[in-house]
Amino acid sequence: MDTWNFYTCLVSLWLHRLYIYSAVAFGISIWIVIQFTTTKTKKKGEKSNGNPASFEGIEDKVVNGYATLQAKEVYVAGVKIFYGSQTGTAKRFAKGLAEAVISLNLPVEVISMGDYDPDDCLSEETTSRNICVFLVATYTDGQPTESAAWFCKWLEEAANDFRFGKTYLKGLRYAVFGLGNSVYVDHYNTVGRNIDRWLWMLSASRIMTRAEGDCNVAQSKHGSIEADFEAWKAKFLSRLQALCRGEKKPCSGKCKKGKCKSPGKQSKDCSDHEHGASEYENTEAEELFETSSDEEADGEEAGGTNSVIDVEDLGSIMSHMKKAKRERELEEGDTGTSLTHKNAGRKEEGEKREMITPALREALTKQGYKLIGSHSGVKLCRWTKSMLRGRGGCYKHTFYGIESHRCMEATPSLACANKCVFCWRHHTNPVGTEWRWKMDQPEMILQEAIENHQNMIKQFKGVSGVKADRFEEAMTAKHCALSLVGEPIMYPEINQFVKLLHQHSISSFLVTNAQFPDEIRNLGPVTQLYVSVDASTKESLKRIDRPLFKDFWQRFLDSLKALSEKQQRTVYRLTLVKAWNVDELKAYADLISLGKPDFIEVKFKINGEWWTWIDYDRFQELVREHERSSRSKTFTAADYAARTPCWALFGSRERGFDPLDVRYQRKNKARDISGC
Repeated sequence: MDTWNFYTCLVSLWLHRLYIYSAVAFGISIWIVIQFTTTKTKKKGEKSNGNPASFEGIEDKVVNGYATLQAKEVYVAGVKIFYGSQTGTAKRFAKGLAEAVISLNLPVEVISMGDYDPDDCLSEETTSRNICVFLVATYTDGQPTESAAWFCKWLEEAANDFRFGKTYLKGLRYAVFGLGNSVYVDHYNTVGRNIDRWLWMLSASRIMTRAEGDCNVAQSKHGSIEADFEAWKAKFLSRLQALCRGEKKPCSGKCKKGKCKSPGKQSKDCSDHEHGASEYENTEAEELFETSSDEEADGEEAGGTNSVIDVEDLGSIMSHMKKAKRERELEEGDTGTSLTHKNAGRKEEGEKREMITPALREALTKQGYKLIGSHSGVKLCRWTKSMLRGRGGCYKHTFYGIESHRCMEATPSLACANKCVFCWRHHTNPVGTEWRWKMDQPEMILQEAIENHQNMIKQFKGVSGVKADRFEEAMTAKHCALSLVGEPIMYPEINQFVKLLHQHSISSFLVTNAQFPDEIRNLGPVTQLYVSVDASTKESLKRIDRPLFKDFWQRFLDSLKALSEKQQRTVYRLTLVKAWNVDELKAYADLISLGKPDFIEVKFKINGEWWTWIDYDRFQELVREHERSSRSKTFTAADYAARTPCWALFGSRERGFDPLDVRYQRKNKARDISGC
């Protein structure tokens, strides 16, 4: 029994006995009112005010001689102050704000963004009733400080990754104060603005609009960045106190005094803002605080932020979108989003356009892609991040023995010949049936791919939970998953690109959609060649993959035949979609006989034992021998197979999880955001 329940029972019992005694002795009932304050049991780390009988948040009522105790709703549980600082200014501001919050008798925690793992913890704030404050500085080049880099990177990817969902942080309440220097006009306070926008995109609620401090004394609204912060802090504390009282928004003065102070009784004029951003009527506040983010304004223009669209308004919204698209095309000329574009003739004969248009570059960059040249890219898989922390790798670690933290996910071609209904890349890539774009050299693509991959890994230096030995290993990529987006086999120099990978001792895992049979036949040795078998009949393939080729079915069958001729490891990657293709098992069996894959994610037994893993060193030796012999000396999948460890087998106690790692379960696991 906790402290509060103990006192409740004790007081109730005492009142009950006193009432009975008084009634018996004097023939009358004595009404006893005991007035005292109560509080919840103190959390670990909270300071006591020295009064053991002092409890906040509880009302007492006397009914028929009994004292009944009723808990008040807690509107603010505490404040968490996140800071990203390089010179120490943001850290100093965070400590000063924490002292002010403590004076309000609220729990407070000051957190360096470099020591915080948003992937694990940020979603917990959606139900914590805490107020999250972000004090973030911006470098002269518009980048976050080193301590805040990983937090910002994660938040940006989450905001632009549809797998997280638009309501991922719904319930989180926050305020942002940015530290910048207006001398650098192009990058002034971009980090604070971005964090505000990304949080809003994930449905977090502002308790007040973003504020900015300026190191440039001449442009500072209050004469210095310290004065800017103090002015904002006063407004924040006032807002915080109002929230503690249950007020959702400060009174605007348009209603009768006191009408909008009680929670649930606000006047129409003082209704809560949809995203929690408070509006201030006085001029000083308008000067201090920025307006809502650009992302919010764009959303409102297109039909309202996070709002339900009325069917009657759908036509006007679509017209707005089409008009914007036409304007972009006029600005950019031929967009290059399709190889069969009717306006391709606009370009002078012999001149080829770039695959990545400005609009496409912006969209893919928002999704976390690091674009290379005019048609390639890399991205960090979530399993790379997971294995860096010792929390396990992707299925390819269990099946084939790759080291997920040393795997580079890339593509030399963002274009694809299909528009699959299940595409988790969100159909942002170009489509086409042949290569008609400018082409970058494979040497440049690989060099920049490795450099970009290493730069993304570097962002994990010092991140909580990252293992130092794995961080060092991750700086040298050992595997390349050519499955990021698009159809890598479309790239005319795919053979040279794969050859360069092997020369760098990087294994190759190439995925194709089985629409380019000639390219499959001409493909040199790869460590493992995947074919996506998304359907087993012509009708279902057309319905699911939505291919661009008119002879797509024959191309599909020819690709599987070409696969059967390959001597290295081949895999069927079956994609089964409920109510689309799961009833075609006999047809799938026929396709398996046609392509003769080594694995169907997964089959390969030798002398009664599973040999699904890969001897990567042996593969590299065989490739070098193949090249030295002018490709006359060949090798097969069995030549570099390795025995599957016991923990990776079906029915094992570990259930396929590497015992060297520690399984981690999210407390608020809302969705699967799997990577490759």
